[in-house]
Amino acid sequence: MKALLVFLAVAALSVLASSRRLLQAGRFFQLAQLAASGLLFLAMGAALGPSAAGMLSREDLFQSRPLLALGLGLGGILIGLHLDFRLLRGLPTQVYRAAALQSVSAFVLVALPLAPVLFLTSKLSPLGAVGAAALLGAAASVSSGHLAVLWHRSGRIDRLRGLSLSLLAMLDDLSGLAVLALALAFGAADDPASGLGLVAMAALVGLLCGMLAAFLLHGSSGPAERMAILLGSVALVSGAAAFLRVSTLISGLACGAMLALIGGRSADLVYRALARFERPAYLVLVFLIGAHVELGRLEIWAVLPGFVALRFMGKVLGGQLALRAAGDALALPARPGYALLAQGAVSLCVLAEYQLLVPGAASELVLGVGALGALVNEAIASAAFRRSLSPERAEPGGGLPPEAAR
Repeated sequence: MKALLVFLAVAALSVLASSRRLLQAGRFFQLAQLAASGLLFLAMGAALGPSAAGMLSREDLFQSRPLLALGLGLGGILIGLHLDFRLLRGLPTQVYRAAALQSVSAFVLVALPLAPVLFLTSKLSPLGAVGAAALLGAAASVSSGHLAVLWHRSGRIDRLRGLSLSLLAMLDDLSGLAVLALALAFGAADDPASGLGLVAMAALVGLLCGMLAAFLLHGSSGPAERMAILLGSVALVSGAAAFLRVSTLISGLACGAMLALIGGRSADLVYRALARFERPAYLVLVFLIGAHVELGRLEIWAVLPGFVALRFMGKVLGGQLALRAAGDALALPARPGYALLAQGAVSLCVLAEYQLLVPGAASELVLGVGALGALVNEAIASAAFRRSLSPERAEPGGGLPPEAAR
């Protein structure tokens, strides 16, 4: 009964926190900035979880796994739907080079130094320490563009600059998901070949569900039928992946990408319909992820400062490399690394997915460090975003394709 009341209260708060008035970046900009990240729900989950207040027991968290899988599947579908293949095909090579440099810099500067640190400060094997460091590198490489969106809505930066930062953040998500797939290939089965088969199965499940959803949506006759198909598709892809013990996040990503590729106008309608549920579902998801954080593990607190410091250096360095690589293809601020310090939800989803499929000391450690690091990085990002715009850089000629400029 206690767990039920907690979940009902969190669900109600998630709906209230999704209010458009609260997210308006107008007079109450700081409040909108705090609400946009949703990380207060992450902190609340950690505070109410088994390792803190104990309002939720470990048995409660085990029973909530279907809900967690549903949230990860929905998150994957939304990421896939964001992949506008016409836009991606039209982007100049400099954009991909800039995104890769920005992402890889953070990955390398976090993963390489933390591998020996994890081996020395925890009971992980050498291979386990390398895998955990790689996952933390994946979490570090991911950025969130929500601050750029808020600053644009409030009129503090121009649209092209906000769009350029959001585009880099979107491409960052793909690098984090790629490392997750590689980590699952090595850790989710007895040998890499079997693990790679599980990753391929997850992608295949998503592709098949995406094709089925696109077929049904093409024949739908109204909003009510479209909504039923949509919710059924989310449940189908998440349930099928969870039943097969493969990644619901990767399955959802493949499903959303297939919808974006062959869905046509239906893909836009799907995204608009999902947008109604995105915010509350996201807040409940990060609450559940926070509840899985083991606050009592000393190794987490020992590694956390190094993770935050190394990620900061990686993002700043990567931002300068991206600025040089992008040239006039992106309207980046003078210090883009400072504008991409927010870690975002995709990194949390990556770490939570790994913890679900490869439970153990390593996954608990990286989830704790990544989740607490997201809270710290959000606070740093809020203060650093303004610095990314000074000194001002001359406006570039603009190399974004017409689709992006619109």
